[in-house]
Amino acid sequence: MSALDHAEQWFRSHGWSAFDFQREVWMSYLDGESGLIHAATGTGKTLAAWWGPILEYLHEERTEEKSVPLRVLWITPLRALAADTAEALIVPVNDLDLPWIVETRTGDTTAASRSRQSRRLPTALVTTPESLSLLLSRGNASAQFADLRLVVVDEWHELMGTKRGVQTQLALARLRGICPRVRTWGLSATIGNIEEAKATLLGRRPSRSRIVRGVEPKAVIVDSLIPPVIERFPWAGHLGTQMVPQVVAAIEEGETAIVFTNTRSQTEIWYQAILGQRPDWAGSIALHHGSLDRKRREWVEEGLRTARLRCVVATSSLDLGVDFSPVDRVLQIGSPKGIARLLQRAGRSGHRPGAQSRVTCVPTHTLELIEVAAARDGMEAGAIESRYPVTRPLDVLAQHLVTIAAGEGFVPSEMLHEIRQTEAFGDIPDDEWQWTLSFISKGGAALEGYPEYSKVVPRADGVWRVEDRTIARRHRMSIGTIVSDAHIGVQYMRGAKLGTVEESFIARLSPGDRFIFAGTPLEFVRVRDMVAWVRRAPNAQGAIPRWMGSRLPLSGELAAAIRARLGEASRGAYRGAEMEALQPILEVQRKWSHIPLPDEFLIERVKTREGHHLFFFPFEGRLVHEGLAALFAWRISRITPITFSMSSNDYGFELLSPDEAPIDEAVNAGLLEAANLIEDIPASLNATEMARRQFREIARVAGLVFPGFPHSGKSARQLQASSGLFFDVFRKYDSGNMLLSQAHREVLERQLERTRLGHTLERLSKSRVVITNPPRTPPLAFPLLVDRTRERVSSEKLADRIRRMQRTLERAAR
Repeated sequence: MSALDHAEQWFRSHGWSAFDFQREVWMSYLDGESGLIHAATGTGKTLAAWWGPILEYLHEERTEEKSVPLRVLWITPLRALAADTAEALIVPVNDLDLPWIVETRTGDTTAASRSRQSRRLPTALVTTPESLSLLLSRGNASAQFADLRLVVVDEWHELMGTKRGVQTQLALARLRGICPRVRTWGLSATIGNIEEAKATLLGRRPSRSRIVRGVEPKAVIVDSLIPPVIERFPWAGHLGTQMVPQVVAAIEEGETAIVFTNTRSQTEIWYQAILGQRPDWAGSIALHHGSLDRKRREWVEEGLRTARLRCVVATSSLDLGVDFSPVDRVLQIGSPKGIARLLQRAGRSGHRPGAQSRVTCVPTHTLELIEVAAARDGMEAGAIESRYPVTRPLDVLAQHLVTIAAGEGFVPSEMLHEIRQTEAFGDIPDDEWQWTLSFISKGGAALEGYPEYSKVVPRADGVWRVEDRTIARRHRMSIGTIVSDAHIGVQYMRGAKLGTVEESFIARLSPGDRFIFAGTPLEFVRVRDMVAWVRRAPNAQGAIPRWMGSRLPLSGELAAAIRARLGEASRGAYRGAEMEALQPILEVQRKWSHIPLPDEFLIERVKTREGHHLFFFPFEGRLVHEGLAALFAWRISRITPITFSMSSNDYGFELLSPDEAPIDEAVNAGLLEAANLIEDIPASLNATEMARRQFREIARVAGLVFPGFPHSGKSARQLQASSGLFFDVFRKYDSGNMLLSQAHREVLERQLERTRLGHTLERLSKSRVVITNPPRTPPLAFPLLVDRTRERVSSEKLADRIRRMQRTLERAAR
């Protein structure tokens, strides 16, 4: 029997038939090629990548061996995926009785397993970018990876546009140097720039490669739960959990369901709300997010696989997956903010080849119904978002160099050649390379002479190494590019661990305060050894933790689809259930102001007792609007001295001033011009303070700031103070420090999306500017008014105040 016959027979034994694209991947792998598999979720990408090395092994002449050394390295972006992946990989290994060992290595791996793997790695290792870097920091890395044949990077679209993607690129370059015959295959769904994704994964080293496209995308049904009452002046958050009865009814339509939210806080809130509606579901409903303890996450994942759980409320921690166990219903709470994200989550239903996927969207803000209709349009048109790779982050490079120096060491000229094989550093100038070497060996100009920042020592034989064991230990504990507020464990006084919350939340609690976490009402007792000790509270009353960095930006593709949908409404066409529900709102918008066409830019002037309001509607997402608000305010103030208050959302932004702003004159004077953007944006913002905040992440990744040993009690406030001190020292004594330049660059690109902001201004400058003078605040502007009011009014009084505002506007709209 040929090796390929083994695969075909195995597929038949499971009631399947291999797809042509899977066979193409197997044969390409056996022919020595690398590549990228681009296929919809649940169509067999995992088996396409996995059977290549199995067939290679079956084809080889071999002697009897008890175990086979490392052949396959499988990189996954989420720890939660590692166990699922390993279980999927081990099935054909067991069925064929291969002498292969399949294991995982992540932050959740036990100390005993890590110790065993330090001596000998398994045949196939499922790991994360961070754990792979740790393996490369060991002195026996070359020996452990010597027999490596294949590296699979799972869900490459999730990694590519982040610093973790750069970390992965550098690790891949090192592995290719250790074992030149290694092949690399990426797995990706839902990405627009597939050619660039392949080039970024495989780097600049010449090799034969290809993109293999999977079976045609499955049919995806996108529908909505329409609020029973449509308010003509809606505001963000006004629906809250009012849609819980409809959500429960949708869950009851099937045996199993996943309710996706966009934030961990929303997950906790909706879990409690659903359980409050159906208390008899206790024990058959669970929640899942990245801050929960590993054992709890694994219990939930197993409950999904075995259909023991009726419903799981989850964040993106369950977006991805490899098993073919579908759920009956997928619901999305709030706008997905991106077409690819909604498509990915929809794929968790009907998660098997040929099955139909369905996702039901639940608005938390009535206007989000536009986004649902627009996302459906984007799916049908194939307008999937692109992910753009990060270029030359020197903090990641510095960390990688210390990682390698802590293990086998490196020769600078050889290392430069190696990193220039990556897409991230393919064009790194010599001065940036020399600066990075100086930084890791001397600390740069400002820190030269401080021994703790002279981490890497050039030896007489030309090899650069970390010789101080304490520095090596501290570095290994700091490897990674994920930086957030310091986390504090949450644990029962006499019982299990629940997970982690951010230190800033716990700092606000006093003994006896209650909060809800991991779906459980808790009473805070005390903090000791970086653990918040708690006991179970008698009722579900209390605060919900808030986690930083959870706000999702509106994608450019979805924004364009929203503008197209509004253009239809402007012409009187309300296509689909979502737009029909929104017709009463948009008709008031048309009556009082205007519904903009895709080639129009709407500006509204409204006078209230608060002052003079300018409402701008580019429909480009909150991040772009925050930058535009500051830029427009600065440009207008150059015409006449004026002070503005600002608010922004995904649809537009507001400038409020005590005196009327000269908007017509500003437009004629170049308000919308994209010229001089690089100079105008920093001038319009407190760019230095924003860069100082961004520098905290860079300082942590580059190794300037050590987060502390476990249970050391080092707080986030101490880390902020340390990074701020470095920032000030570098500005004063080392102005040419390239990490400072990186901080300013990242502020512009990551926090303000400068490139997209520039494209937006180019579009707006070519659009017809429509300036209206509504008699009252129109429906599109009302949420902006509420957002600014929210900052000044307590939550208890906010709803009452907004209701009064709504009643006044409703009377005027009759």
